[in-house]
Amino acid sequence: MSAQHVPPGETPPAEGSTAEAHQERPDGGLWEHPKILLAAVVAGALMVAAFFIARIAGW
Repeated sequence: MSAQHVPPGETPPAEGSTAEAHQERPDGGLWEHPKILLAAVVAGALMVAAFFIARIAGW
């Protein structure tokens, strides 16, 4: 094991480091598919509206 002198406040070099290999795209998670999210919100709103319409109509 070789002991390299690393100045204080510096990060020692790592073997196999991929820090600068490529720019990694941030994880969009739920926001990657806004049409699916919009469809779920609209479907939920329609189901709530249908419930109250049915209650008012007396079904």
